[in-house]
Amino acid sequence: MKQNKLNYIFRNLLTIFLLLAFSKAMAQTPQVPKEIRFADLTLRLNEQVRREIQLDVDALYRNPTYFKTKLERVNLYMPIVERELQNGGVPTDLKYLVIQESSLIADAVSTSNAVGFWQFKKGTAEEVFLRVDSQIDERKNIVSSTQGAARYLKKNNAQFNNWMCGLVAYQMGLGGAKSYFGTQYNNKKVVELDRNTHWYFKKFLAHKIAFEGNNVQLVSNTGYLEEISIQGPTTLKAVASRLNVTEAHLKEYNKWTSNGNIPGDRPYSIIYLKSGLAPTPAITQTASTENVTEINYQDTRYSQSLRQVNTYPKVSGNTSKATQPNQILVNDIEAVQAAISTTQDEFTDQIGIRKAKFRRINDLSKKEPIKAGEYYYTAPKNTKAETEVHIVKKGETLWSISQKYGIKLSSLKAKNRIRVDNHLVPGMVLNLQEHRKRGEDIKILPLNQQNLTTKPATVQQSSPTNSTQAQTAPTPVSQEVKQSADTSRIVHTVIKGENLFRISQKYGVRVDEIKKWNNLNGDNIQLGQKLTIYKP
Repeated sequence: MKQNKLNYIFRNLLTIFLLLAFSKAMAQTPQVPKEIRFADLTLRLNEQVRREIQLDVDALYRNPTYFKTKLERVNLYMPIVERELQNGGVPTDLKYLVIQESSLIADAVSTSNAVGFWQFKKGTAEEVFLRVDSQIDERKNIVSSTQGAARYLKKNNAQFNNWMCGLVAYQMGLGGAKSYFGTQYNNKKVVELDRNTHWYFKKFLAHKIAFEGNNVQLVSNTGYLEEISIQGPTTLKAVASRLNVTEAHLKEYNKWTSNGNIPGDRPYSIIYLKSGLAPTPAITQTASTENVTEINYQDTRYSQSLRQVNTYPKVSGNTSKATQPNQILVNDIEAVQAAISTTQDEFTDQIGIRKAKFRRINDLSKKEPIKAGEYYYTAPKNTKAETEVHIVKKGETLWSISQKYGIKLSSLKAKNRIRVDNHLVPGMVLNLQEHRKRGEDIKILPLNQQNLTTKPATVQQSSPTNSTQAQTAPTPVSQEVKQSADTSRIVHTVIKGENLFRISQKYGVRVDEIKKWNNLNGDNIQLGQKLTIYKP
């Protein structure tokens, strides 16, 4: 009882401390500058428009509790929003539009009956290939709706080659924006803003300034959003049991399915809250350039795959019941583990799937035995893997590699123009996403670079002696975060899936600071790009 009381007191003191810190931060409302970088544009503001936007920024900061609630949603959803915008060829600067439109509330409805994260009306949603009917409303799915928003924004911008006009067209429609702007801003990269600037764009800039990396470190989220792709037909209830979460939890974060049913027409993205911090790569000391000249491909994919090889296959769900159907996902695909070695007939009867379908999904011949401990898919594999390449190891086959990453065997063969196992060589770099170009040789890593993951050397921050010892161990070629002689300065190498928002969270700095330190004009960064970070 005494311990519970102490815990209660501690939690209350911590809450008070966070509120005081947050209130203090809120008092430091960001000021609107005279010049703003937005997407690929330079915006120059006269004093009158600057004051107008400042009033909107001040209004957003006026209620600390409300602002903090928004920041918590931004902290959760923005990594997914940034990723989908970038994948859709849209500058990630436009991410602030989703805050303006819905405050990142999945089932928000406007007075004009626009719905969801990006506030689509039904007709517009269907134009950008979102499903909206009595069962499914993808306007409430953060992944699908952001993909739709990216399509819509990119289509509008194509008419102007000016993201300010493209953004205003999001509110007015393309015809309205053409009538409003004419061609005066087409292809312009420097725009003068004044009191006549469209109100919607001024409101957007207020949201950009208010939420651009500020105060993210004060947000007290207790987890991060994990995304998986599910091919139905199934239900949220069935998926919940595999993920060890409640059905109510999945319903809270997946309001796009009205009755908890997931149809089988195509895969759907499901999100759920996981506790702790979002996974980030281990900090490693990079090898010296003298040791890596043999694989000077100027591409981080090879070392990244060497680092990730032991993370595949990725198994999630109720792993304690992995040998039972409908309990686990392997590489985000429904699967089951064989408890014993047996025949296909016995195994398919046990897990309740037709033999022909099972063989087709797993690329098996009729007489191929089932091996104890192996994972077998019960839903179709993908046409490409999550990671870009695989480095072939001794004893691997095309089939074992396809199962490891959940990629169809025919796709793996086609991407690499390899048809038989005896053409595989240890160290060979196989593509898992893109097709190898005609006439392009398959790269083979030198023997001394094929097992860099065996003893990764972690950076020891405690003493120079430990740091020196770490450098002598075999280490990955890239994907590093390299500590310089000046302990406040870090060189971070961008890996797959990262964006400025995630990197700013990792180091407790602001996005605009990272841009300033690295002379970045926009939010787009490239795989393998090196960024200088000054830790506070």
